[in-house]
Amino acid sequence: MRNEHAVDRLIRVIVGVALIALVFTGPKTALGWIGIVPLITGLVGFCPAYALFGVNTCRRKR
Repeated sequence: MRNEHAVDRLIRVIVGVALIALVFTGPKTALGWIGIVPLITGLVGFCPAYALFGVNTCRRKR
């Protein structure tokens, strides 16, 4: 079951990769590992927070 639109997923993957890249470049803080969350949710297409609040960015099937 997916609750994320393709654009939403793409943005999450880009943000996740960018945050993880901060671990190796830039300020080199461990906080960049938070990027794993948007990366995984973007790859899977399901966001538990969206499900909790009843948000669905997928297009509706007719």
